Amino acid sequence: MTGLGWFAAIIVGGLAGWIAEKIMKSDMGLILNIILGIIGAIVANFLLMTIVGATLGGWIGQLVVGVIGACLLIWVTRLVRGRS
Repeated sequence: MTGLGWFAAIIVGGLAGWIAEKIMKSDMGLILNIILGIIGAIVANFLLMTIVGATLGGWIGQLVVGVIGACLLIWVTRLVRGRS
């Protein structure tokens, strides 16, 4: 998460994971929400840098990116589980 310390990344990641959980109507715990939010932000930041060449900065920008990334991860997980 660009420009955020590790503590802020955990807070923003937890919020992003929780919001994504509500959007995607999935049932996860706090720890998984934090992990999904942080990994989702990393994935979405990578995609933004690759496609656009820039990413959103600050707390709000990283929250938006984290939510989008976490939703993508939940969606991909559902695709993989559905085929198995």
